[in-house]
Amino acid sequence: MNKEYIDIEKALIPYRFEIELGVELFEMEIHYNQVGDYFTINLYKDGEVLVYGEKIVYGEPLFSEIFDNRYPGPEIIPIDESNKETRVGWDNLNKTVLLVVMNE
Repeated sequence: MNKEYIDIEKALIPYRFEIELGVELFEMEIHYNQVGDYFTINLYKDGEVLVYGEKIVYGEPLFSEIFDNRYPGPEIIPIDESNKETRVGWDNLNKTVLLVVMNE
C-alpha cells in the first residue's frame, strides 16, 4: 500500500487548499477549536460543500460515514505511526500525528 501525507500548516489556520485524492481534485478547509483542542475539515469539490465540520479523530478515517461517489477514494487516517499518541491536538498534529492518505 502506497502512503502519502497531508501537511497541515497550523500557522495559516483557518485556510483552504487544493488536494488531489485518487484522480480527483478537492479543496480542504482546516479549522481549529482552541477551547476543545481539536481540528475540523470542510471538504469541497467543484465549489460545492461536500462535508462541513468533519472532526479529525485519531485513528478514524475521515469521511468514513458518508457513502457517496463524490467523496475521495483513498482513506485519510490521522495516526501516529509510532503508536504513542491517542488523540489529535494542536501539540501533536503534523509532529507525531499525521494525516495519512492510504492509496491502494
